[in-house]
Amino acid sequence: MKKLHLLSNAHLDPVWQWEWDEGASAAISTFRAAADFCEEYEGYIFNHNEAILYQWIEEYEPALFARIQTLVQQGKWHIMGGWYLQPDCNMPSGESFARQILLGREYFREKFGVKPTTAINFDSFGHTRGLVQILLQAGYDSYIFMRPDEFPALPARDFIWEGYNGSRLMAHKIEGSYNSALGKAHEKIGEWLDRHGDEPIGLILWGVGNHGGGPSRLDLDRIGEMMRRPGEFELVHSTPEAYFRELPQAKVLPSYAGDLNPRFVGCYTSMIRVKQRHRKLENELYVTEKMLSAAALRHALPYPAEELRAALRDLMTAQFHDILPGTSIQPAEEASLHLLSHGLETVSRLKTRAFFALSAGQPKARPREYPVLVYNPHPFPVKGTFECEFMLEDQNWGEGFSNPVVYRDGVPTPCQAEKEESNLNLDWRKRVVFAAELAPSSINRFDCRIEMLDNKPVPVLPEVNGAYRFRGEDLEVAINPRSGLIDEYRIHGGESLLRPGAFAALAIRDNEDPWRMDTHAFREIAGRFELMDPAEGSAFSGTRTTLPTVRVIEDGAVRTVVEAVFRYRDSFLVQTYKLPKRGTEVEIGLRVYWNEKDTMLKLAVPTVFGSHGRFRGQTAFGISDLPEDGTEAVAQKWVAVLGETPEGRRMLTCINDGTYGCDYLDGELRLSLLRSPGYCAHPIGDRPILAQDRFSPRIDQGEHRFTFWLNAGEAGDRAVRIDREAALHNERPYALSFFPSGDGELSGKLLELEDEAVQLSAFKQSEDGNGYILRLFEPTGQARSTAIAIPALGLREEVRLNGFEIATYRIDPKAGTLQSVDLDEYPTSREGANPHHAQ
Repeated sequence: MKKLHLLSNAHLDPVWQWEWDEGASAAISTFRAAADFCEEYEGYIFNHNEAILYQWIEEYEPALFARIQTLVQQGKWHIMGGWYLQPDCNMPSGESFARQILLGREYFREKFGVKPTTAINFDSFGHTRGLVQILLQAGYDSYIFMRPDEFPALPARDFIWEGYNGSRLMAHKIEGSYNSALGKAHEKIGEWLDRHGDEPIGLILWGVGNHGGGPSRLDLDRIGEMMRRPGEFELVHSTPEAYFRELPQAKVLPSYAGDLNPRFVGCYTSMIRVKQRHRKLENELYVTEKMLSAAALRHALPYPAEELRAALRDLMTAQFHDILPGTSIQPAEEASLHLLSHGLETVSRLKTRAFFALSAGQPKARPREYPVLVYNPHPFPVKGTFECEFMLEDQNWGEGFSNPVVYRDGVPTPCQAEKEESNLNLDWRKRVVFAAELAPSSINRFDCRIEMLDNKPVPVLPEVNGAYRFRGEDLEVAINPRSGLIDEYRIHGGESLLRPGAFAALAIRDNEDPWRMDTHAFREIAGRFELMDPAEGSAFSGTRTTLPTVRVIEDGAVRTVVEAVFRYRDSFLVQTYKLPKRGTEVEIGLRVYWNEKDTMLKLAVPTVFGSHGRFRGQTAFGISDLPEDGTEAVAQKWVAVLGETPEGRRMLTCINDGTYGCDYLDGELRLSLLRSPGYCAHPIGDRPILAQDRFSPRIDQGEHRFTFWLNAGEAGDRAVRIDREAALHNERPYALSFFPSGDGELSGKLLELEDEAVQLSAFKQSEDGNGYILRLFEPTGQARSTAIAIPALGLREEVRLNGFEIATYRIDPKAGTLQSVDLDEYPTSREGANPHHAQ
């Protein structure tokens, strides 16, 4: 007999049009009513997910929580999904998805003794293909989702979803919605039966949702009447797992290999403050775990698991699909920023604790030297430019300039003094910038000595043939003094890879909807930021003297820094270009003062690749081929354009520090920076999106900062290097001027990966406290080998990863072994699962 599985649930956003306390209130009342119905109606099953809601019940109404535990044991209440919450499913990193699962799974295992095998994200706005492998490695075999709504893009409503590495799992796209109106569930079921009479099996979600509610007595009674009527379909109260157990026997499932995007593309940019602070906490949390793990393995301090878990909960909550995408009310935005700041403050204290512990054994400073210690958290050497500020031992009230010179093991390192953060006009505070290569997973020691100069050096970059033409060892950049934009970018003496006018700030026509439900693209230019005249630019800059609007503000042995100031209507922009004397990477910084409404800000980077360029970007444990027709796309820490040049195939890459939206058309990359819609302004029919009788605050007004890193090279070489470069700029080495005591034992590198590409996604204590977890990822799509070396444990093990493969290992420091585990940190049957003993 045919079967229709009825999945009773109550979609409940912790925050959206309300704040979290109202979300907790709705959860309590919804769960209480559902528990009553589970106890009263024979055969009825209530399904709910999201550990955060159960934690609220446990804290605020423990008697109800105990009832739910009993109902779960009786099979009347089903723990669904098993994640911490339903996050945005495009912008969190692969590691964050792993933690959403791990945090939720541990909670449900401890409190209810269950492990769901169907993951659900009913309400998220699109889904990255990288989820497939993550889900399989966490023990899931199936997935339920609702968006995107454009069903014809998929081969069927039930299908096999294929991941980047060939992983496969069953997936089901919800028909209609995850909920039903009060008393109307029977109508939804009847309509499904009318449309799908020829289907052998089906799944319907019902229950009042969006602010809780779930089942009602009226709905249950009417569904009960339908169940008692004879018909082709057996109607059963069911669970996701029950549906997927029967699905493969009922029908042949076609395959689909791709992202489940796009949907609500404004969400890739709305509330950029939340997105940037989310990225910062994501980076700082995972880098701090790496530092603390290194310190704990050296017995330098105990691992602060509970403090880290508190910061992790802050991060997981901020990834909720109405927080990170920027679709909540303003009070919820403010609360989310407080939440992220709480996590950052927690992590900052822990990171500093780890740094001082790892600095043990460093020798005392010699007289008139200022030590700068830099911890590289990455398990590979890092070459780059590093910055640190420190105070001179005494104030210099004379006319000379105290110039810091950086030494490493007594050998001078390329360096320069730059303007410090302080504006105290006294030769006292110093900011030094230096180029160096850091050893992996260890403290790197530098020492500053002061040489006295008659005056502070004046930066100079002369205008030649109508351009500021910068020439480094490997790079040539031309900046147009009349536009303030990059007209040429050449590497190794080749042709320019950019067309003139690169990094132009464009104002794009937009509307009041933070989701932007009516389009998949932002292409119509309303205007652009133009270079101010010297008088206007100087007044904006706050100087009493008139300055050129494009000016050189720093120059030395490491880099030249050029600054330009722009205006569009009521908004202003300060743009800086940091041009390296060695290497090909240019840093572009923006400080935006944004006062526009119904407008989007994009940064245009026209390349020479034209319509033949290929557009790609980083996603969760993968690389996504992004649309090349101007459709708004979502990517994580980097995007790239590939194409042919007279010098061969080249890849132009752009790393960011907290933006996600972008598009590409006819060779031009556009990076999405800001939008200015209303808060939680939802289009409904032909009604005005915003009230027209009062002032309506807009999202993301005011000051914002952005940083991008542009680089280019031979395509194959860039593909290998880009993921690690993005990790370096996001999980930055920790630099601090610190005078060590000289006490303790000096330690070398703790962990190293002996290859040029494999990434370390996580290095943390295991959830059970018995060992440490290493999670690796192959980021290029090409199979490769690496060696995991932990000299302190006498451990070195060769491992092989397939293209885009995630591999998780448990380190047992007492036994000196490495064991393959799944994302839940339990032993796996994966090849190489047997313990690897130290060599």
